[in-house]
Amino acid sequence: MASASFAPLRHRSFALALGSNFISSIGTWMQSVALGVYLTVTTHNPLWLGLLTLAAWLPALIGSPLGGIMADRYSRQRWIQFNNLIMAATASALAIAELTHHLSAPLACYLAIAEGFCSSASWAAWQSLLRDLVGPDEVLAAVSLGSAQFNLGRIIGPVLAAGTLAIGSPGWCFVANAFSFVIVVIAFSFVQSPLRERITTRLAILGETVVGVRMAWRTRGCRNAIIGVGIVALFVSPFITLVPAMAIDVLHSGKVGTSWLVTAQGVGAVIGALTLPAIARRTSRLAVLRGAMLAMALAESLYAYSPTLTLSAVALVVLGASYVGTLTGLNTSVQLHAPPSERSRILSLYVLSLSLFYPIGAVIQSALARDVGVRAVTLAAAVMFGVLVALLSFFRPQYWLEMGVSPAQLGVSVAD
Repeated sequence: MASASFAPLRHRSFALALGSNFISSIGTWMQSVALGVYLTVTTHNPLWLGLLTLAAWLPALIGSPLGGIMADRYSRQRWIQFNNLIMAATASALAIAELTHHLSAPLACYLAIAEGFCSSASWAAWQSLLRDLVGPDEVLAAVSLGSAQFNLGRIIGPVLAAGTLAIGSPGWCFVANAFSFVIVVIAFSFVQSPLRERITTRLAILGETVVGVRMAWRTRGCRNAIIGVGIVALFVSPFITLVPAMAIDVLHSGKVGTSWLVTAQGVGAVIGALTLPAIARRTSRLAVLRGAMLAMALAESLYAYSPTLTLSAVALVVLGASYVGTLTGLNTSVQLHAPPSERSRILSLYVLSLSLFYPIGAVIQSALARDVGVRAVTLAAAVMFGVLVALLSFFRPQYWLEMGVSPAQLGVSVAD
């Protein structure tokens, strides 16, 4: 089972890209935890956590489609490097502001806008490049390893953030994140991918975006996954935003509790990312996706009313595994169904769906949490998501089947 999950690492360029992204993920989670703690401690208003999420994710409305167009036209490696340089600058600005005692909640949100724009613009390039760095039968495993490195960073980053916060200020976590972006810039200078046909037509942002949208809508395996990730983002993803509020204001566990909950989710995500591809080979990718969605609703419900930090962490391990299993399954459907010439643009629409509905859900749930409590809001969201999945499975079972892939499409045999 393990060999199937780690097979993509035999490709040098994939291993190099994945390794540098792993270092960046550690820095990202150090900054995320430190910033969440900073806002919660200084404001004690969960709405700021929602606004920060909105600022970080909403720029994808422009950045994601633009990034998809640029990645389909030009070198994906160079585009990733360019955006990581800008993100290094924004993290540095955040560090300087905090270390000189000039950081405020509004300023943190403004800087998050710039970083969020570049992050969404480069994400489609990384995802579409990933497909070119591995074999066609290794896509699910490669996507899962991408999720694993990000979530392993979710484990290591919060631990390092907790240690840094114990002896220093959040600013040093922001410094670490800035250095992690520089490492990505260096590493991608050595990542090689197959040559693509050069596009010589005049750049037409609107026209090329429309072409990608039409192709995504006509390709049901892509369309269903894009709709699915939007539903997950609206109802389930906001629990990530509210972790500091749950740890500090509900469980009264302080900064350390925040780090432990984030780490618990990361542990579950890594476990899920490393085991689910092998399970999918033995059963079905679609069966794993359906199971992960139902498990996610149940786990979030348990997390909502777990009375102690320990039980909350256990629930988050299960939630983290099912969450990454869901996103990996949906992402893989887009990877396998998207035509090569529009792949980046269609993947950017997947990111756009996640990036649009996650901040909307985060702001709504954060505002409600201020009035009715974090626990009640989290439970209500989990129940509504579970009901939606059940109704979808009962009334429209073809939704799942349309995300399957035939051997003729892949050129290899896959378990579906």
